[in-house]
Amino acid sequence: MSSADEFYDDLEIRDPAQREKQLMEQLSSHLAHAKANSVYYGEVFADMDPAEINNREALAKLPVTRKSDLAALQKKTPPLGGINTVPLSELSHIFASPGGLYEPDADRKDYWRYARALWAAGVRPGHIVHNTFSYHLTPAAMLVENGCRAIGCPVVPGGVGNTEIQIQLMADLKPDFFIGTPSFLRIMLNKSKELGHDLSNLKHGLVGAEALPPSLRQELADLGVSVLQGYGTADLGNVAYESKAIDGMIIDEGVIVEIVEPGSGTPVAEGEVGEVVVTTLNPTYPLTRFATGDLSAVLPGVSPCGRTNTRIRGWMGRADQSTKFKGMFVHPSAIMQIAGRHPEITKARMVITSEDNNDAMTLKFAAPGGDAAMAATVGESIRAVLKLGGSAELVEADSLPDDGLVIEDARSYE
Repeated sequence: MSSADEFYDDLEIRDPAQREKQLMEQLSSHLAHAKANSVYYGEVFADMDPAEINNREALAKLPVTRKSDLAALQKKTPPLGGINTVPLSELSHIFASPGGLYEPDADRKDYWRYARALWAAGVRPGHIVHNTFSYHLTPAAMLVENGCRAIGCPVVPGGVGNTEIQIQLMADLKPDFFIGTPSFLRIMLNKSKELGHDLSNLKHGLVGAEALPPSLRQELADLGVSVLQGYGTADLGNVAYESKAIDGMIIDEGVIVEIVEPGSGTPVAEGEVGEVVVTTLNPTYPLTRFATGDLSAVLPGVSPCGRTNTRIRGWMGRADQSTKFKGMFVHPSAIMQIAGRHPEITKARMVITSEDNNDAMTLKFAAPGGDAAMAATVGESIRAVLKLGGSAELVEADSLPDDGLVIEDARSYE
């Protein structure tokens, strides 16, 4: 830990030139390790000399691996696409995320690098942390639990759902800190008032997996909980996080982030919106130039909080049509899978809306001769394929725009 309680360690307040020099030195070693020990990167980097990749210009010439590529890679070389550098027997977990993707972790302190984000949000040794991300199959809960354990905090593994039971746990255990989606925190705080439970011990939280509009952040503050955001993925772990300055998201010290033209991998000018591409210096799963599909932009200068790493604006949408609904990705391929279950459907478009910070998902579809019973059946297919709640609405074909969109995110983030 840093001698200054405000910072997790002194890496956060390095001179930017020193950070860049050290990251580029680590990058060359990372690439050499990946080339020598990963089946996938052994092929991708066959003609690359790691010693020559010691600056961002050289890094930008390496090929991009897209999140959308992972399913095919894992099918070709199961279960991890050959990206892993150690045999499966040496891993701690193999997680399964929506879309049939697998992610590993290893027995290493703060494997997902979330301690830094948690520290910035107010977690300190001995705090009791209530974690409401999923513990079932996906790595969501473990991403942040490992960070809590690295700091030295007991964790209540609440998981998702069971709202009233979780409220009772929180009333009994009096946690200091909340982890989960902002919408679920809002539900719990409002429900606790209904039930007459005192959750006033809960003062801070780290939220993620869905958008945090300013209106919802303020509503949570009015309910007594100040929240900051973390930005990460199941593949990469923590990528960036807010500090109490709430002025952009500070890039984690264990990754190299580029903002590139969507689809090309070419870096954009500083300040321009582009796709987030991440190289994680993870020796077990050495993702390099990993295109997340998320859009963001670099902010000028450094954070007023004193941390000196580059800041990004946070999540600004998707470079593809995928989007998040209640913390889970919804992909165009899944919408086509739903439509494929019903040959009568001639056109389909998933529309995601939000009212009073409550998200709703409706598949609008055209099907000559369709009726209300068919809409109910399509609704069952939505729940079967996506494992998420959603409804279906039969509409006229000409009411659906011919713009190529399969998913329309109509939510406002004001």
